Amino acid sequence: MAQLIDRRQNAKNKSTVNRQRFIRRYKKQIKKAIADQIGKRSVTDIEKGENISIPSKDIGEPTFGHTSGGKKERIYPGNKEFTKGDRIKRPPPGGGQGGGGKASDQGEGEDDFMFEISKDEYLDILFDDLELPNLQKNQLKKMTKTKTVRAGFTTNGVPANINIVRSLRAALSRRIALSADSRRERSELKEELERLEADGSATPEEITKLKIRIEELDERIQRVPFIDTFDLRFNNFTQRPDPTSQAVMFCIMDVSGSMDQATKDMAKRFFILLYLFLSKSYKDVEVVFIRHHTQAKEVDEQEFFYSQETGGTIVSSALKLTKEIIAERYPSNEWNIYAAQASDGDNWNDDSPLCYKLLDRDILPLIRYFAYVEITQRDHQSLWEQYLKIAETHENFALQHIKSQSDIYPVFREFFRKQAA
Repeated sequence: MAQLIDRRQNAKNKSTVNRQRFIRRYKKQIKKAIADQIGKRSVTDIEKGENISIPSKDIGEPTFGHTSGGKKERIYPGNKEFTKGDRIKRPPPGGGQGGGGKASDQGEGEDDFMFEISKDEYLDILFDDLELPNLQKNQLKKMTKTKTVRAGFTTNGVPANINIVRSLRAALSRRIALSADSRRERSELKEELERLEADGSATPEEITKLKIRIEELDERIQRVPFIDTFDLRFNNFTQRPDPTSQAVMFCIMDVSGSMDQATKDMAKRFFILLYLFLSKSYKDVEVVFIRHHTQAKEVDEQEFFYSQETGGTIVSSALKLTKEIIAERYPSNEWNIYAAQASDGDNWNDDSPLCYKLLDRDILPLIRYFAYVEITQRDHQSLWEQYLKIAETHENFALQHIKSQSDIYPVFREFFRKQAA
């Protein structure tokens, strides 16, 4: 009886190819569904998969059907109302029966197509066509360098790279392995020879025969080379790319008393989107988290998103801390520096001009891109006015306004949409 074994790489997921083809074909509809549902997600489950629905009319395909065709006239039995030639009126909407999967004012309908996407597929579609602005400028200025690093040991190499300790260790292991049986037999024969000589029961011929065998085993052990070419070990080196283009993102969030819980939640959603985008799209991008009220403090990821600390509002404290960290750890000639700030715009009137000076003179000349999002439903205040002046004179500064959760994802895409070549 023949046995068929499925050795395809995706044996457990045989529909993977069809699934990817479906995502590519209806990417526009899936992306629209994700954009509609992103505002309904909470902060804790924004990086999970999603069940999305696609209208059935968007996935409908033309089909060929078989029909009787032609022009026919029929009179069905049991008819008491109509005769041949009468015109039958169209039934009113909703008068038909059956055929519908959901209520509709047209009398029939059909359920939307439900489609489940994984976390990776969700993030790929969510961050499609997004990038860090101006990142290529630094990459084009410098070539990618390589650095020689140790990469273990190899059996081939030049004499200058020979590793003596590893080679002697390999030689000792080989000698023990090749002479183990001979050493074991020699040890047993010596013990037997000593016993026979002590008893005096063995003949001289038997004693001579044992001694000859012991000498043969000694010669066999001695013939094992002390070191062989198979034992040589050399230090191995490889060239590892050492990228000269490095990136760091400063996430600056206002946690003052004027930021109510709903506003903070929207700010956190914005920064979670940003953090997921960086983690998914780029490798080794450093992220610096800064929270501020009257004082600014650099914190870790956990404290940035979940700390309950609050207070008054002095926005310049966060900008001063950003300036100090850049000067201390991130030289602008070696790093692509980015910053994203979220606030409700409430600030001391005397502090807003200071924010303008810090950005205009000290920060914007050093960084690639600064994104400011103001989350509020009231009129803009002095901070927005100062930032608006900066946006008019600096191309690497952008600001947007968020009023509700539905604005978060469109604003995020506006900040980081892919630039035209």
